[in-house]
Parts: sequence; C-alpha cells; structure tokens
Amino acid sequence: MRYLVLVSHGTLAQGVHSVLKMLMGEREDVKSTSLQDGMGADEYIANLKELLGTVTPSDEVLLLGDIVGGSPLTNALNVLSELGLLPRTVALGGMNLPMAMTALMGLQTQDMSELAESMVNEARSGARRIAIVQDSDEDEDEI
Repeated sequence: MRYLVLVSHGTLAQGVHSVLKMLMGEREDVKSTSLQDGMGADEYIANLKELLGTVTPSDEVLLLGDIVGGSPLTNALNVLSELGLLPRTVALGGMNLPMAMTALMGLQTQDMSELAESMVNEARSGARRIAIVQDSDEDEDEI
C-alpha cells in the first residue's frame, strides 16, 4: 500500500488533511501529524512513530512537509529511516492544498517519481497573482 503522510508546524497538516477529507472523502491511506506549539521533539517523534505504526517495509510513503529543512519534515525522515522505510519514501516540502490533492489523486496508481513531479508542477502553477478589475463608479453617480 502507499501512504500520503502530511507533517507540519502548528495545525497545517491536520488542516490540509481535513480539507482532503471534505473534498475527496475519508481515506485510510492519508495520515497527518504536526509539531504543536510548546511540544518537544521527543513527543513529536513519539507521535510520528505511532502514526506510522501500521506502515510496513513493503509499503511506500509519499511524505509532504510544510518547510524543507524544518523540524517536522526532518524528524519524519529520521523516523522513516529508523523504521527502514526511507528507501521506499519520496519526500517533498512546501506543502499546499493543490499539491496534496494531486498526491491523493495519483497515490495508488501513478509512478511515485512522476507523481512527485506533478505535485511540484501543481504547486508552481497554482500560485499566481489574481488581477482584480473594479467596476466603474460612473453609473452610481447618476441620479
């Protein structure tokens, strides 16, 4: 089986997970946890180990973290390594909802490297400035 594992600071991972459930339904292949304010690294690592408890060495993990080099992602990679899962893991940073949705749509069917590339492309194309056009006030001035 393949798993999408979301990790973050604060509640971003759980928030993204919640929206995925709302938009795409409840799925057992999505897991999330985060480093909460005031939480120590030991508690976060214990949460990660519990979260990954059902993942076996024959499974694959698509790990999506909020910040490249951040504690949640770095510790998740360390835990995956301890559990012998790192060789079957693809990790990405810069988590956002379009990336997570793309991941979930192709998680069980798409090649992991291609899926990771699609996720990065989705993140790039999904972030853009929106031009705001304001209506003219001329009509409102007439009585």
